[in-house]
Amino acid sequence: MGNEANLEPMLRANGIARQVIDHIGDKWSLLVIAALGYEAQRFSRLKARIEGINQRMLTRTLRALERDGIVERNVYPTSPPRVEYVLTRIGRDLSVTVTGLCEWARRNLDEVEASQRLFDERSAKEM
Repeated sequence: MGNEANLEPMLRANGIARQVIDHIGDKWSLLVIAALGYEAQRFSRLKARIEGINQRMLTRTLRALERDGIVERNVYPTSPPRVEYVLTRIGRDLSVTVTGLCEWARRNLDEVEASQRLFDERSAKEM
């Protein structure tokens, strides 16, 4: 019963908790958080590490995570300017959960794929 009360703010469609969950729960945010890990990285390295992400989407994702206080953008006064991204304290805290989710996905991928195939086969027969 106590856990239900803790979830209530996230279940509200217009609540700030729901907005944060929407940001961090999308495909690219999870991958950016996982790719950053515990070390500062430049944009080009992140882009190279995250298969399938384009420059525009990486920029949008990093900005949203920065706005939420999960990622910090550091600009160094060199020529040309060097920019690095790093997880903040709350970002590192979140990274533990994201890493756990990624590990869960890796461990259960075969079972999920098998379930999807069975579901799709049943759905095709029902049509």
